[in-house]
Amino acid sequence: MSPARLFVYCVLATALPHLAAAQSFTDAARDAKLRAALPAVDRIMREFTTREHIPGAAWGVIIDGRLAHIGVTGFREVPSKSPVDSNTVFRIASMTKSFTAMSILALRDAGKLSLDDPAERYVPELAGLRYPTTDSPKITIRHLLSHAEGFPEDNPWGDQQLARTDDELSQMITRGIPFSNAPGIAYEYSNYGFAILGRIVTRVSGMPYNEYVATHILRPLGMRSTTLSPTSVPANRLAHGYRWEDDQWKEEAQLPDGSFGAMGGMLTSLSDLGAYVSAYLAAWPPRDGVETGPVRRSSLREMQQLSRPGASSVVRSATGALQLNTGGYGYGLRVSTNCLFAHIVAHSGGLPGFGSQMRWLPEYGIGIIAFGNRTYSGWGAPIDAAMAALAQTGALQPRMAVPAPALVIARDQVTRLVLNWDDTLARSLAAENLFLDRSIDRRAADVAALRAQVGACQAGTGFAYVENALRGQWILPCARGDLLVSITLAPTTPPQVQFLEVRPAPTTGMVSRAPLCPGN
Repeated sequence: MSPARLFVYCVLATALPHLAAAQSFTDAARDAKLRAALPAVDRIMREFTTREHIPGAAWGVIIDGRLAHIGVTGFREVPSKSPVDSNTVFRIASMTKSFTAMSILALRDAGKLSLDDPAERYVPELAGLRYPTTDSPKITIRHLLSHAEGFPEDNPWGDQQLARTDDELSQMITRGIPFSNAPGIAYEYSNYGFAILGRIVTRVSGMPYNEYVATHILRPLGMRSTTLSPTSVPANRLAHGYRWEDDQWKEEAQLPDGSFGAMGGMLTSLSDLGAYVSAYLAAWPPRDGVETGPVRRSSLREMQQLSRPGASSVVRSATGALQLNTGGYGYGLRVSTNCLFAHIVAHSGGLPGFGSQMRWLPEYGIGIIAFGNRTYSGWGAPIDAAMAALAQTGALQPRMAVPAPALVIARDQVTRLVLNWDDTLARSLAAENLFLDRSIDRRAADVAALRAQVGACQAGTGFAYVENALRGQWILPCARGDLLVSITLAPTTPPQVQFLEVRPAPTTGMVSRAPLCPGN
């Protein structure tokens, strides 16, 4: 082995990938810039509630793990004109499903179940189901978490099942459940499936579902106002639900808690839900450090990953541009991608009298939550517009991935190579494929031609973009234009360069990833 290759090998061997620290957002003015958009967010929300005849509403913006802003408008109770305030408790309906999923993963992490266990192991009533085909697999917990158990979509039938008793749920299952699909092949939203997950929480934990959630999720997160029972909310804090009909608000009865509560029974406040969403955001990025939450960070990230794809759609964005939305369901959460953001996590909730949504961007550290007390008040469009207002500040930038030490060292060595090509150094850095893909002579000639085009270059500082621990880009400033250098390291020990590209840098700024919806 040549001295140069031995030197590089030893350096890289001591710098194997290790993500010890989480990189924070680098814009020192980030918080102030984002806060500058909050008046626009308030205007968007208030105009929506007026246009949609929503009696009362509350919304919040979460920035870097804290509820940074609260907005309220209207009445929590119409006849008395009692106003909504920051402590008003609203029903959040199907957003409850994420609490159920979190409970299941907490039990999984404790070694009390596996996501691939057949559900009938814990709910024996399911053993009598008549499956749609002879080759159908048994329904698993994972199927239930991702709406892939094959049951038919059951909105709004599920709304009226909240009061069912445990005995009634058992009888319903025993009588049989029709299938719209064989398990495991398609997404179809099922409230029934999440009611069964609530039964599994009860059977596995040995305590009622609502007690388990309160003990193992709500209290550890400091969520003191969150409950499954409307009657436990102080009267002066409870939002009453309404429908808009005949040019007036008509009150809807508060649906009671029962065996279907695990799919949609929760009530909460802005501060409580802000803490809850912050727990999901705090799970990013993966890092070393003590676990402080009731559920492992890795499990919270698992919930926020696409498990079952759903249908895609093309819509007009808040700016009027065509936008592709694609994604599906994680575990108790919707996961999607659009033209602006590669990873969006959300869930809405709707019951007679109420509509709500929570949405956050893991790579950006930002979330928005909203409640309204009108039947199925849909918050999708105003939250889209609010996110656009935050983006227009220029401060809504993604968290850059943390480069492994090996990537930092490889960057410095490749920079030396580009500035002053040396075949010995090149071979010491290269994985076995690099010069088979394009010969060392041609690569050297390519770099020389670029150098002649742009003139004298010098080493830059840091990365322009880090996609992951072993892939990054950086700029070399040159006399007549800059060079963009991109590398990917191979899965070897030590990690060596398997991909190398040197080209003129874009004159309009870095493009870290291809646009998801070009050509609008």
